[in-house]
Amino acid sequence: MIAEMAGQQAKEGAASLIFFIALLSINLGILNFLPIPVLDGGHLFFFLIEAVIRRPLSIRVRELAQQVGIAALALLMILVFYNDITRIFFTG
Repeated sequence: MIAEMAGQQAKEGAASLIFFIALLSINLGILNFLPIPVLDGGHLFFFLIEAVIRRPLSIRVRELAQQVGIAALALLMILVFYNDITRIFFTG
C-alpha cells in the first residue's frame, strides 16, 4: 500500500512525493517513541521509572520487558502482513 501511494504521489510531482516521504518519516519517529520496551520510547520509560523509584530496575525485569516488547512488535508485524496479504490477494 505504501508503494502504491508513493507511486501516486510521484505521478503528482516531486513536491508531493517529498511531502509523502516526510510524513512517513514523522510517523515512524512517533512510532519509535511509543513506550514499547524495545523501542526508544521504552528506554525513556525505563529511565522515568528509575528516576521515580530512585534505583535501577533489575536485569531480569528489563530482560522480561524486552521480551514482551519484541513479542508485541512481532504480533503487530504479523497483523500488518496479514492485512496486506489479504488486501492484495482477496480484494481486487
